[in-house]
Amino acid sequence: MVKAILLTGYGINCEEETAFAFKKAGAETEIIHVNDLIANPKKLLETQIFAFPGGFSYGDDTGSGNALANKIRNNLWDELVEFIEAEKLIVGICNGFQVIANLGILPGIENKQAKRTIALSHNNSARYECRWVNLKAFNKKCVFTKDIDTIRLPVAHGEGKFTASDETLKQLNESDQIVFKYANENEEPANGKFPLNPNGSLEDIAGICDKSGRILGMMPHPERNIFFTQQDNWTLQKEEFKRSGKKIPEESAGMKIFRNAVKYFK
Repeated sequence: MVKAILLTGYGINCEEETAFAFKKAGAETEIIHVNDLIANPKKLLETQIFAFPGGFSYGDDTGSGNALANKIRNNLWDELVEFIEAEKLIVGICNGFQVIANLGILPGIENKQAKRTIALSHNNSARYECRWVNLKAFNKKCVFTKDIDTIRLPVAHGEGKFTASDETLKQLNESDQIVFKYANENEEPANGKFPLNPNGSLEDIAGICDKSGRILGMMPHPERNIFFTQQDNWTLQKEEFKRSGKKIPEESAGMKIFRNAVKYFK
């Protein structure tokens, strides 16, 4: 059976919802505290999916995701590299994206080494943004986003502005590593316009993957839109389905991301 480990501890607060989504997708799930994983790192090597859920690890006091990234780098780096080299899957959502960006496993590791070349910095609004956004998928190799073209998800962050050097942005584009971009309802680029782009991310980037497509980092929360009735416009959609004679679905778009991950191993 496919097994997923969900990291928790010190301010992480989305592990239950993320674990529920993976379980619904057919995975055996385990929520494990970072200290317990450090004490027993073999648990990581016994699983297929490693998830870094959203939240505010260590209160974001030293920068979003930075303290947890340092703790993992200093205590679990060898096991993490072995996990990645075994062609398993990693997903970082919101604060989890910040953690794996600080670790440098996105955009990717080379020769077992990684350095931080991207950052998720303070929103242009200088405020915590909690709202629904439209995303356009731009990547065909990412395992998690197979058969996803557009998706509507909520964001909830104060530091989600994707930033990188011109050189890094060029490499991400050339290597087909940009997974999601913020868009309008017509699937057109947000072009940095608020609130379509809720944080001012460069090139409207909302999520990226490594070169293999097996490591995904994204700011929006797919675990918060796995049921049809969770989406902000579900009542309108319900009427549209009814009037067109279509069956009202049970699941919503975010669930596809978790099903894709589990299906990858089946």
